Amino acid sequence: MAGSSHEAMHRIFQKDPALLTRALQQVLRIPFPEPYDFAGMNVDLTEIEPVERRVDTLLRAETDEGTYLLVVESQGKPDDRKRGSWPYYLSYLYEKYRCEPVLIVVTQNSATARWAAEPIHLGVRGCPSLTVRPFVLGPDNVPVIADEREAERDVPLAVLSAMTHGRGRQAPAILESLAAALRTIDRDSAAVFVQFVDSCLADTRARQMWRDMMTTIQYFWRHPLAEQVREEGRLETRAEMTLNILEWRGVPVSDAIRHRVETCTDEDLLKLWARRAMDVSRAEDLFDADGS
Repeated sequence: MAGSSHEAMHRIFQKDPALLTRALQQVLRIPFPEPYDFAGMNVDLTEIEPVERRVDTLLRAETDEGTYLLVVESQGKPDDRKRGSWPYYLSYLYEKYRCEPVLIVVTQNSATARWAAEPIHLGVRGCPSLTVRPFVLGPDNVPVIADEREAERDVPLAVLSAMTHGRGRQAPAILESLAAALRTIDRDSAAVFVQFVDSCLADTRARQMWRDMMTTIQYFWRHPLAEQVREEGRLETRAEMTLNILEWRGVPVSDAIRHRVETCTDEDLLKLWARRAMDVSRAEDLFDADGS
């Protein structure tokens, strides 16, 4: 289980390694060769005498051009210690495995992305002995996927989009599109992606919106996080959930409809309305002609 934003931002590539090369090729426009095989590797780079050093995620990608080591680092804020650690990681991995190492930094913060993208020069100023140029995936280049069909075409990329951009005015459209796309994949994979997104949503309102939607389509309940939410008492009633989903989707709700939902005592009916709230374009469409 991914328990933090830091962990989720790199573990998504363990769940779907091909997403990483698609991001290099399509987002960063890097002519990375198409891998035909992936393997997870030990992230511990500690030597016998050491300061302990670990990368976040390390993948081996086999391509027709040779073997690459994909080093994924999740970065929440600038950290000058990384200016020394990252060159060490790459040099150590090359010496140990004799494969080309590639450093990819993922972040939710634009300022951190700009910092991470700065080349690292070691040696004489203007004539360095070693230069490291990290590839960075962040808010300025990861696409905003707020269209349901686009999200369905590449669900892992839509998950990365939600993890990177899931805040502010864009959040409702991004999360709504992803919620719809998750219905098109197997439930176990969907449950993992749900947790990744939940871990990365720093905005309280966006996280509650996500949890309400996931509760409605029931992926959330397959995950241990659901039990934690129950224990903390943060899940709203079905009526509040229905009204909140409509509000977050920008669907107007009249006082009469609000009163009807809030005063309903039929749990099955409230569950039905909550599911419908994910799709309707008018609040009136929550109800069938027979009143259900």
